[in-house]
Amino acid sequence: MPRFGPQLALTTIALIGALIGGSQAVQAGSESEEKGAKIYCFMRSSGNDHSVSWNAAYAVIKRQGRQLFKTSPEHASVMITEAVVQDPGNFPDCGQFLGDLYGGSPNKESTTSLGTSTTNSEPSSVNDERYSY
Repeated sequence: MPRFGPQLALTTIALIGALIGGSQAVQAGSESEEKGAKIYCFMRSSGNDHSVSWNAAYAVIKRQGRQLFKTSPEHASVMITEAVVQDPGNFPDCGQFLGDLYGGSPNKESTTSLGTSTTNSEPSSVNDERYSY
C-alpha cells in the first residue's frame, strides 16, 4: 500500500502558501487601483485631458500590480471607478471624469478642468484608441 503522508503534507503546505500569497495579491491590487485613481483624478482636476491622465494612471496600475498577467485597460478603468465610488471623499469632484474612462466624452477638449466645460460641435478627427495595449 503506498504512503501518502509526505505528499499530503507537501500538498497542504503548497495550498496554504497559495492562499496566503493570493491575499497579498488582492491587497496589492487595491493599492495600485487607489494609486491609479489618485493619479487620474488629480491630473484631471489639474486641467489635464483624459488621454494624458489615463496613460499615467494606467502605467502605474500595470507596473505596480503583482499579477501574472498584465491588467487590461478595461479592467483598469473599472478599478479606478471602484476606488472613486468606494471612497468619494478621498477623490473630491472626480465623479464627473469617470464617464471619460468609458468613452463618455466625444472629444478631448470636453470637461478638461473643474467647473469649465468647453464643447466643440465639430466631430473629433483624432483616432482615439482608448484601450490599445
